[in-house]
Amino acid sequence: MKRITWFLLLPFCGILLTLKPLSAQRAATHSGHPPPPNILWIVSEDNSAEYVGCYGNKMATTPNLDKLASEGVLYENAFASAPVCAPTRSTLIAGVYATAMGTQHMRSTYPIPDFIRFFPYYLQQSGYYCTNQAKKDYNTVDQPGAWNESSKKAIYRNRRPGQPFFAVINLGTTHESSIHNSIPAAQLKHDPEKMPIPAYLPHTPEVKHDLAQYYDKMQQMDAQVGKILDRLEKDGLAGNTIVFYYGDNGGVLPRSKRFVYESGLRIPLIIRFPEQYRYLSPANPGTATDRMVSFVDFAPTVLSLAGIKIPPYMQGKAFLGSEKQPPAVYAYGFRGRMDETYDMSRTVRDSRYRYIRNYMPDRIYGQHIAYLWEAPSMQSWEKAYKEGRCDQIQSAFWQSKPPEELYDIRNDPDNVHNLAGDPKYKAVLISMRKANAAWIRHIHDAGFMPEAMMAERAEHAGTTIYQYVRSRAYPQEKILSMAEIASMGAPRDLEKLMEGLKDADPAVRYWAAYGCVLLKRKALPARQQLSALLDDPYPDVAIAAAEACYNLGDTTRSINRLLKALDHDNDKVRLHALNVLRVMGRGALPALPKLRALQQSPRIVKGETYGQRTIDYIISNL
Repeated sequence: MKRITWFLLLPFCGILLTLKPLSAQRAATHSGHPPPPNILWIVSEDNSAEYVGCYGNKMATTPNLDKLASEGVLYENAFASAPVCAPTRSTLIAGVYATAMGTQHMRSTYPIPDFIRFFPYYLQQSGYYCTNQAKKDYNTVDQPGAWNESSKKAIYRNRRPGQPFFAVINLGTTHESSIHNSIPAAQLKHDPEKMPIPAYLPHTPEVKHDLAQYYDKMQQMDAQVGKILDRLEKDGLAGNTIVFYYGDNGGVLPRSKRFVYESGLRIPLIIRFPEQYRYLSPANPGTATDRMVSFVDFAPTVLSLAGIKIPPYMQGKAFLGSEKQPPAVYAYGFRGRMDETYDMSRTVRDSRYRYIRNYMPDRIYGQHIAYLWEAPSMQSWEKAYKEGRCDQIQSAFWQSKPPEELYDIRNDPDNVHNLAGDPKYKAVLISMRKANAAWIRHIHDAGFMPEAMMAERAEHAGTTIYQYVRSRAYPQEKILSMAEIASMGAPRDLEKLMEGLKDADPAVRYWAAYGCVLLKRKALPARQQLSALLDDPYPDVAIAAAEACYNLGDTTRSINRLLKALDHDNDKVRLHALNVLRVMGRGALPALPKLRALQQSPRIVKGETYGQRTIDYIISNL
């Protein structure tokens, strides 16, 4: 442990066994053990660890968080599971990776099995009073009964006398929307000209201003934390409450939130243990630990602290309490659809390196996302790139991705020097590649089916996505193997891809077609097979085949197949087709009349936000 200075500073059958009645807890209290602790979560939105003073940032103005770190334990290696709120909160509330439940795509509400309970349910069953103020955003069908109270006014004060509580207070002050409208420079507390700019961003006035404004928002959030802790003290509860402070994902400048780099996934985490629960702490107050922890671990950890047995379906491991597990070697993360834009990456982080596997490497990092582009810094970066004012590192964001990335966090905190092709790091690359492959198989990652196909196959089987990918009907190994081959984009694998185009499973056919997309003209020998797949009964397969055929010169049939997909009943099929049309640039011009008609259709205008955004963007560029 390292000293820190505060000013720098399956399934359902096992569930009933997890619950400890409150009467048993009271009996434990009479036997000399302390009563169950209160647990308070203070959650800030969209901020990486780098913006908090106790993590070493002298520019940050966060005295309350720095003080909290001096009284508690600072986690140096804490990570969100996804670089955006809803999918990572899905992981957080269930103790199961969103990719294992099919809840990895932004703003989706696919159901999960009944036996997967939002974890406050178990706390309630054990006698806790559970409150949430007020954000949920769990990216699945809600379970309102998980909370005694969930509202902007929900507070632990409404519990019975002596009843232990678990309370969550969400602070939206630092959300990315806080920089969408620029505050006049004269009103800022932090000087834009003194801002530390990451290597991947150009030094535009907008980038500097957004960052200074964000530091101001961090200062405001820190003051809110101070008031919450003061209230806890005045209520006489500080002495029996374990306090967590953490950020819900990274942010907030471009290439942080939504991206699987340190800036998007590494979060601040501070935990303070009052004196009577000091035995539960991993270290003395004012120290830091380098233990790897991830959001999937938070639910089992809270249950462990409360003395509740952890349900066997949870994929996370408790890092505190009675069921504390040995430290993990890796923290895993994922990226799926971000609002209207499809992409797919998985990432593995150990104590020094971050490995990223890009399964859609031809899609540039900087795919347009309407909400992200509301930030002046994002707009200025794109403008600087188009005007040729970005260096090689800053320009990489606007280019296609390599299939694999590897970064030495110790020497490259901005993650800009990809070591995946460096022979000196071959052993590290292979080791982390294997870790990723093992992880996606172990958790039964559902993201290796296109979104519409994923939902349709589970629905057709009459079950949830989580259960479907664990059934005999789902050929996991065959699908994952084809995805790994296809996404490398190697011409030597064309024969394997052509075999995959004939496979009985639609997900295998999809990945084989997508592999041909990456090969472009080098996929010419597969042209006849790809053309036949334009009539595939699964539209996601046909859309991938249409993009591959377009690259091979069959533009008319390809565009016509995409236009047909725009009339499909499933909005995610339509969104998939729109994403391909967007990639085509001016090649999508024949689709313009159809897009203009859709732009005015009641379906798009009234409810299909992501479709509307994509159509508007395509039309504006045509």
